[in-house]
Amino acid sequence: MTFNDLNLIDPILKALEEEGYTTPTPIQQQAIPHVLEGKDLLGVAQTGTGKTAAFTVPILQVLQRNMQLEKQAPRRIRCLVLTPTRELAIQINESFGAYGRHLSQIRHSVIFGGVGQNPQVQALQRGVEVLIATPGRLLDLMNQGYVDLRQLEVFVLDEADRMLDMGFIHDIKRILPKLPAKRQTLFFSATMPGQIQELAGTILRPNPVRVAVTPVSSTAETVTQSVFLVDKNDKPALLRHVLEDKAIKRVLVFTRTKHGANKVTETLEKAKITAEAIHGNKSQNHRQRALANFKAGSTRVLVATDIAARGIDVDELTHVINYEIPNEPETYVHRIGRTGRAGAFGTAFSFVEEEERAYLQDIQKLISRQIDVDTEHPYVTNSVRPVSLHGNERIIRPKGPAGRPARPGRDGGGGGGRSGGGSREGGRSGGREGGSRPAAASNGASADTNRRFGSGGARVRPEGGTGGGNSGGGGRSGGRRPSRGGEGGGGPRRSSF
Repeated sequence: MTFNDLNLIDPILKALEEEGYTTPTPIQQQAIPHVLEGKDLLGVAQTGTGKTAAFTVPILQVLQRNMQLEKQAPRRIRCLVLTPTRELAIQINESFGAYGRHLSQIRHSVIFGGVGQNPQVQALQRGVEVLIATPGRLLDLMNQGYVDLRQLEVFVLDEADRMLDMGFIHDIKRILPKLPAKRQTLFFSATMPGQIQELAGTILRPNPVRVAVTPVSSTAETVTQSVFLVDKNDKPALLRHVLEDKAIKRVLVFTRTKHGANKVTETLEKAKITAEAIHGNKSQNHRQRALANFKAGSTRVLVATDIAARGIDVDELTHVINYEIPNEPETYVHRIGRTGRAGAFGTAFSFVEEEERAYLQDIQKLISRQIDVDTEHPYVTNSVRPVSLHGNERIIRPKGPAGRPARPGRDGGGGGGRSGGGSREGGRSGGREGGSRPAAASNGASADTNRRFGSGGARVRPEGGTGGGNSGGGGRSGGRRPSRGGEGGGGPRRSSF
């Protein structure tokens, strides 16, 4: 199947072709026809499945069609996309821009907290058809009278489970009564716990279309996973050792807390490894700059908390390192889903100390997989025992904050005040942005290090594929696309949202 088989209009097909996308992913194949028919949809899909294009592409066509039929004046909010983080909101806005570049009548804009509201207000006053927003800033501007949703036609709630984790559920319930009852609703979540199912039941019309792709308990086959058993005090040295492999050009390192992210970043900078941290206490400008540097390759290591990293989509991300193991096993699946996307190979390393063995046990049970233990590193310890998938060992979970799920609205511990006129996105803005970045790490990785850690990133290409096809800017979530010129031959490539 190609996008030509989905009854999409020529301007959208042209934009998809310019982006280099030819073949829709499974969730796009399933969702796009139903959205075009105006049906409510409940989508369950983990990260990296092409979910964003599954709703942006058909929404653009629906809005264009309705605009032509009704012959109404544009510049009214006809579609609202509600998403939990600033980064994801920006990326969705980029997707609307990329796929709707030939639909000049449809304007789109994004609003989020942590920055001044004046430019966002000015965009709203000029008029937009598509508004992408985070909950806090949306409520704030609604209360000020800048946002009118009375003529809304399509409502998208994205990353609903993360909305719940971040404590936005009450904000959503305050927004819903402001929406017209007659509307099309698209509800997306990577997981479906009880509270999310209840929320979906209150938002969607009866008997919505359900689309599910790859349960959260599964990890991509393109990601090689391994565990490093290590004493807590040796984790910084182990991370530096792993990063001696110069083939690891771009790596995302996860910590549980904001303080932990800052500490890891400082350690790497002292070792002359370019690194930046991204979490809720950082200012919006810092977060966007850090992400831009990481995407451009000028920053080699991005250290992030889970909430800050949700929705990050970076091409050619070869490695994910769980510096601290998450206390919720589903989070592990989301973390390593940042690599091995769009048909690429990826690598996920997990540094496990004694108190994290219980988390590793939960993870292995969830994914039904025994993760290999890497013993070829200088910090192997006998004090941290391996965890067997099929064993009956009862491992005591640690006490204190590390043994509990993060409280709603918290980004892994600390912070979390309202930002920018009532917004809760990402906690307080204005964290330190640091000075100049240290020089890049020196060369000198050994062949043995390359063999053990791998470079990742090689595209999975079926034989007989053809090369070529440039990828334009903007969108991130189309279907499979041919490899970029200069990468050599290759077959189709899956989307990265």
